[in-house]
Amino acid sequence: MSTNEIAVPAAAAQPDRVGQATAVEQSRAVAEVQGAILVAQRCPRNVNAAVAEMESSCEQKGLADRAFYAVPRGGGTVNGATVHLARELARVWGNVQYGVSEMRRDDVFGQSEMKAFAWDVQTNTRVETTFVVPHIRDRSAKSGGPLKLTSMDDIYMSNANAGARRVRECIFSILPPWFVEQAKENCQKTLEHGGGIPLPKRISAIIKAFDELDVAVDQLERRIGRPNAKWTARDVGQLTVIGGSLKRGEVRKEEEFPPERVQVADLGEAPAPVINGASAADEPNEAAVEAFANGGA
Repeated sequence: MSTNEIAVPAAAAQPDRVGQATAVEQSRAVAEVQGAILVAQRCPRNVNAAVAEMESSCEQKGLADRAFYAVPRGGGTVNGATVHLARELARVWGNVQYGVSEMRRDDVFGQSEMKAFAWDVQTNTRVETTFVVPHIRDRSAKSGGPLKLTSMDDIYMSNANAGARRVRECIFSILPPWFVEQAKENCQKTLEHGGGIPLPKRISAIIKAFDELDVAVDQLERRIGRPNAKWTARDVGQLTVIGGSLKRGEVRKEEEFPPERVQVADLGEAPAPVINGASAADEPNEAAVEAFANGGA
């Protein structure tokens, strides 16, 4: 036997029979792919209409509020477009299929094997990635380090979050870069514009929203770098993105708003030690010094 050959037991090489449900599912999958290609050929996308619909969607504050994320990385903050924006762009672009699936879950080794894909049916451009998600939640060393997940709900949420990030990148990979960048710019303008609400009212609203998240005004001002009276529309938009990430559990409050460091100069001068009822900072008594030098009184 050559090195390229692999011995396979005869019973395992091919199944004796294919069940009716399996055969139906295989036929359905083939017919679905063929039908999608046929529809894409008969109804090709209208790029101008797709751009117009994208601009209309990005003008909606409901989408703009969920279009960006902000997560801490390496002492800084990483910003980007969310899966919500990716799904909306795939919808308006048209003839795009995408999805994520859990192919295998291994509770012994504590991991799940998953697959995410995005497919432009019209151009036959497909991006697919297979990845492994450990059943672990990252935590800081102060909190005890990584936490092993055993609850079915915790594992499901971990897999869903990892799958959403992968399918987001797959969608952005098949969409034209100019289309994605224009959508992000339009969403940013919508955040800054605030749906036509005056800036002072939006500042008051964002302060109230963070107060419900137990974040004080002074913490917001330190995060932006100036008092709220001087905040701009872009500052409010940035806080809106951070607030959305906090509500969705993508970041923690301590990461975005760390406690203020106390400087030594702010502590003031330490009180002088008291020795035998007298402070060391008191002025020396000349008579007492002279008496001490002469052997005491």
